[in-house]
Amino acid sequence: MQKDIAYRLILASASPARRGLLSAAGIEAEVMVSGVDESGVEAEDAYALCLALARMKARTIAAQLNADPGVVVLGCDSVLAFEGEVFGKPSNAEEATQRWMRMRGKSGVLHTGHHVTSLVTGKQAEAVGLTTVHFADVSDAEIAAYVASGEPLHVAGSFTLDGRGAAFVERIEGDPGNVIGLSLPLLRNLLAEMGVPYIALWNQQG
Repeated sequence: MQKDIAYRLILASASPARRGLLSAAGIEAEVMVSGVDESGVEAEDAYALCLALARMKARTIAAQLNADPGVVVLGCDSVLAFEGEVFGKPSNAEEATQRWMRMRGKSGVLHTGHHVTSLVTGKQAEAVGLTTVHFADVSDAEIAAYVASGEPLHVAGSFTLDGRGAAFVERIEGDPGNVIGLSLPLLRNLLAEMGVPYIALWNQQG
């Protein structure tokens, strides 16, 4: 590993939550949205699906860039595994409502796929973060109000941990960042596999 490399992280995701997690951790990522058609991706389970989508996002952006020794591209995607089904973003308010009617008082496993690619070496590393989420036994009125807020329509599993939905999650088992959209400890480990020091991505002014 060269010590004089100026590392840069490109986030292949439009998620403000993921960018916010990185920023709070001292990493100002550059955002490039892949624009991949996620609807055409099929997989046998939540684990394989989130990883395939993360991989596709990262590789799509990497293919658009010139080789730069310091650039690392990160792709992420989250889905919720609940009672044998895979929940991505709901297609409409009715679907979000139906999900919450089923999820309340129960638990699911939030899967977030992470894929990192180094532009200069071509090295790649990937893994899935798993966090068990225990949902509160919310009322019909709470579900209606939450769906009406619009928040659950834009997130995997129809809930968030860093917004209005936080009150409807009683507890979790695992990394909370993984539920929000990106596990920093997992990212650190993946970067280490590629010979990239996590701390080299910190803002020099931070």
